[in-house]
Amino acid sequence: MTAAHSSATPPDLFAPFASHGLTFNNRIVMAPLTRSRALAGDIPGPLTVEYYRQRASAGLIISEASQISPQGKGYIQTPGIYSAEQIAGWRRVTDAVHAAGGKIFIQLWHVGRISHPDLQPGGALPVAPSAIQPEGSAFTAKGMQPLVTPRALEVGELPGIVADYRRAAENAKAAGFDGVEIHGANGYLLDQFLRDKSNHRQDAYGGSIENRARLLLDVTDAVLGVWAPEHIAVRLSPLSTVNDIDDSDPVPLFTYVTQQLSARRIGFLHVIEGITGGARDPGRGIAPDFLRAHFAGTYIANNGYTRDTAITALKEGHADMIAFGRPFIANPDLVARLRANAALNELNPATLYGGDEHGYTDYPSLDQHA
Repeated sequence: MTAAHSSATPPDLFAPFASHGLTFNNRIVMAPLTRSRALAGDIPGPLTVEYYRQRASAGLIISEASQISPQGKGYIQTPGIYSAEQIAGWRRVTDAVHAAGGKIFIQLWHVGRISHPDLQPGGALPVAPSAIQPEGSAFTAKGMQPLVTPRALEVGELPGIVADYRRAAENAKAAGFDGVEIHGANGYLLDQFLRDKSNHRQDAYGGSIENRARLLLDVTDAVLGVWAPEHIAVRLSPLSTVNDIDDSDPVPLFTYVTQQLSARRIGFLHVIEGITGGARDPGRGIAPDFLRAHFAGTYIANNGYTRDTAITALKEGHADMIAFGRPFIANPDLVARLRANAALNELNPATLYGGDEHGYTDYPSLDQHA
């Protein structure tokens, strides 16, 4: 069964939802959220198991971004999916989520230029489509450090990166995930290739829309060699400018990308509508959900949704599922709270990244308030 873009009965945010043979307990998605709690070796630990178990009432959890290789790392204590120890750590997470009745995809990640030599093997420069220094800072063991000018990837290196994604997809199967999400958003490597602000290449991976989209589509094709299409999501942020990213003409670029992904029959398109963590309407005269019409699968809408706007988006056919990010950090039982229209816990910004259980697994649920 494929997701219908219209129905006689408006979809219910809280009712079970069938998409391409997968059945979810509701239409609420837990968005990927970097928390920097991985153990030495970038391995998910017991606290991470508990964190995801607590939130398994989401229809679908998309895990925090997980680097596909040591080169793909951009922040301290983020988990990977390239070693046997990381696979075993994630297996404990997926087992816990499944035991609690949930479903979980892993987000596959290469940060590209949003890194620092202190985070790279051998102190190497981060890599990117072009040697353009982005504005911003990297979260390292020495604290926040300015981003550096990256090294432009050679054409001959790109098949190796595609192979890293394929291996990560294979490892995700071994770790027990229900599917994978390819991170093509928020100014990381695949998005850097897509956008003309960060991609000044003159070869087959730069210039035209088709060339700039090539790496993302190569990666998608490689992952399709491992997972059935209905178990694959791609995340895009066509209007976002985070991590010093932008494009001079995003509508034709992302329309082409979405049409190509739809033709590959992948199950899910996960779109950050507007500026990541900011305005849904960035003032460019482009509807935040403009990609919806070009994708035949399940459209996951993300960015600043509330209970009311999520219900309205589903009712009006703007989305099939709604992703919530920060509300899930402070509300492990977010689904129950939204269903009951109950008050939400307030998030503590000081405990977002790094640390222990405080601000991670110790937020109270509704029944703990009773």
